[in-house]
Amino acid sequence: MQKNTDLGLLVLRISLGGLMLFHGVAKVLHGISFLTETMGLFGYAVYIGEVIAPLAILLGWRSRIASVFFGITCVVAIGMVHSKELFSISEHGGYANELLMLYLLGSVTLFFTGAGKYSVSSSNNWD
Repeated sequence: MQKNTDLGLLVLRISLGGLMLFHGVAKVLHGISFLTETMGLFGYAVYIGEVIAPLAILLGWRSRIASVFFGITCVVAIGMVHSKELFSISEHGGYANELLMLYLLGSVTLFFTGAGKYSVSSSNNWD
């Protein structure tokens, strides 16, 4: 079987962008007052990290820069909401922050690889 890195990158982009978009849409529909109460105007940045960046990753448009915003969002979420679980194991035996770490490490991967050829744009250094 022949290796297809570009198809693998597409699957990664669909996984990361698509799954994070659920979090972003929930915040669009239900609001982010819980964030703005503690973080002020900075709380609105969640829309960049959970809506705009995932859409850009899904499309493969400026995916490297979008993955930076995506990754920063994950780091902020770990620091602000999940810091008590930083060195914890869940009741099911997995790492307590494994979902956020998968998102974070996936975004780091896309930063280094780019979106691949199955993307809207691949000619810019930030694609």
